[in-house]
Amino acid sequence: MPIILPAGKGKYLNVVGLMTRNNKLFFEVATTTFNSTKMIEFIERFLQQIKQKTVIILDNAPIHKSKKFMQKVKEWKLQDLYIYFLPPYSPELNIIEILWRRIKYNWMPLDSYLNFEKLTENLNYVLNNFGEKYDIKF
Repeated sequence: MPIILPAGKGKYLNVVGLMTRNNKLFFEVATTTFNSTKMIEFIERFLQQIKQKTVIILDNAPIHKSKKFMQKVKEWKLQDLYIYFLPPYSPELNIIEILWRRIKYNWMPLDSYLNFEKLTENLNYVLNNFGEKYDIKF
């Protein structure tokens, strides 16, 4: 006998993050989609925390390539924040994709998917404990 699950539009979470190879993570979780404006605001908040020349490597997502975003790339360079883009069609070079897969398929307990509150709680727990309880060896 098949199990029937009701389908419907529900809440969702989006995570944006910047990660170093030594498991430091700067991230934000939102219940809205990320567009170029929100990505710019995220990087502006990150920029306030850095104290030395910094390089961010991004994929070629449309929000990273908009005119508005590319204009900010020029401004950030003047503040010692450099943006480089991965070659097109090379997701295997994007190290944060390893993190997203580990979170979804290894570190999130199955009960995370019972309800939105549990999902939010468990996701925040994993993200806030990345680099300590959860890590990736490169």
